[in-house]
Order: sequence, then C-alpha cells, then structure tokens
Amino acid sequence: MKKPRFKSAALASAHSSALDLHNHGFIDAREMKEYDALCIAVPDEYPPSEIQKLRKRNHISQAVLASVFNLSLSTVRQWEIGAKKPSGASLKLLDLLDRKGLDALL
Repeated sequence: MKKPRFKSAALASAHSSALDLHNHGFIDAREMKEYDALCIAVPDEYPPSEIQKLRKRNHISQAVLASVFNLSLSTVRQWEIGAKKPSGASLKLLDLLDRKGLDALL
C-alpha cells in the first residue's frame, strides 16, 4: 500500500494524532474515516501503468474493476491505454482502492 499524501504538514500531524487515538480506542472507525477525508489528498491523476498495477495488485480483471466502480469495461480499458483519464469520483475510488484495498469498496 502507498503511504498517503496529506494536504499539508499540519493535517499530516493532526491525522497522526487521530490515528493514535483510534488505535487506543478513543476514536471509532467512522470518525477516523472523517479524518481521512479531511486530511488525505486525492491524487490529481493515475497514469495508465499505475491503474494496471493497482488492478493486478488486487488480483482483479478489467471487467471486475469496471463492475466495482459501476463503469463500462471500455472505460477501464481506455484508462489503461491512456485514451481517457479517470476524474472526479473515479479518482477517489482509485485512491481508496490503492490505500485500503478491494475490501474497502465491497
């Protein structure tokens, strides 16, 4: 898994403190997800080779990735050859898949 990229150094510090509190039972999983959303920056792009590596690392086909993201198979294929670039919600889903794995999306 990739190390998350934070929006700022201050948010990285706040997230680290929240993670410590979560690990000791003072912050529940729902609140920790809110800290993740506030502090962790979503990448501006995923290059075609990274999308393919991410898919293979999770042992899923293009068709399965398309189904999980509720996209067409053609869209995933076009991402992987560079004809299209993921944006918006798709970038966030790719980032979530990258950081947390397939179980986080199912």
